[in-house]
Amino acid sequence: MSRKSAAGKVGETAAEKRGKQAAARKLRKDVGDTKTIPTPPKDREADLDRAPKWEPRYAGSGRLKDKVAIVTGGDSGIGRAVSALFAREGADVAIVYKSNKADAEETAAIVGAEGRTAILVKADIGKTNAGKAIVDKVMSKLKRIDVLVNNAGEQHPADDIRDITPDQLQRTFATNIFGMFYLVQAALPHLKKGAAIINCTSVTMYQGSGGLLDYSATKGAITAFTRSLSENLIEKGIRVNAVAPGPIWTPLNPRGGAPADKVASFGETTPMKRPGEPNEVAPSFLFLACDDSSYMSGQVLHPNGGTVVNG
Repeated sequence: MSRKSAAGKVGETAAEKRGKQAAARKLRKDVGDTKTIPTPPKDREADLDRAPKWEPRYAGSGRLKDKVAIVTGGDSGIGRAVSALFAREGADVAIVYKSNKADAEETAAIVGAEGRTAILVKADIGKTNAGKAIVDKVMSKLKRIDVLVNNAGEQHPADDIRDITPDQLQRTFATNIFGMFYLVQAALPHLKKGAAIINCTSVTMYQGSGGLLDYSATKGAITAFTRSLSENLIEKGIRVNAVAPGPIWTPLNPRGGAPADKVASFGETTPMKRPGEPNEVAPSFLFLACDDSSYMSGQVLHPNGGTVVNG
């Protein structure tokens, strides 16, 4: 089992760097040296030579005892780490995934090992009817919704805006922001006072990203959505916040979300000179999901390796 990253760790181990190089070689073999990857290879977590660290780093303290959470993109990466941590803190988890059933089943087993219930919900969240289908299944199986984590997203690198096809543009917006609208619309009748919604935005919303024009635009929309939805729901006692990760070692980038040359040096431009791990991001979601953040709404947390942004 991989160990947690030491607090304040700067730089990477030789083994971690070799893992990135291996991922870059694999991606180059799959798609070549192209800067534009409209159709990434499959993104199973098990495909990575350098395994992302998802394990909760501390014993649970019951901060989500007997609550029910929906985690989109819960099969791998940040979603897996969030699902694992929520389960350790006492929550049952609905793991929403698009296609990687094997990864989703592994995450469900992780939740089960923490003594909690996991259900799998296969859905393309960008479809207009997906939100209702997800919520209907969760209510049927788990009977309530206390926390909604809108984490699922997709990105396709393109250095030239003319290489972003209408289909890619619409697909990226459908998955990354429209899906949040659909799911909140469906879940809202079941969210009671004290419920929490947590959206996943990105450091690219604050810094911009020349090679991720459509993706970074959706992340800007997510931040605005978070702040506006917070004002819309605050009188109902429902808190809405967001997390804006920096470069995190998940399947998203090394399996086609970035060109091979960028994968080889992924995360090295942060002040900590390394990418983060999923279990370094998951605690931000936990904080915003539980009563520790009872006086926060409309806010964004920034686990990004030390990059200072105007948040």
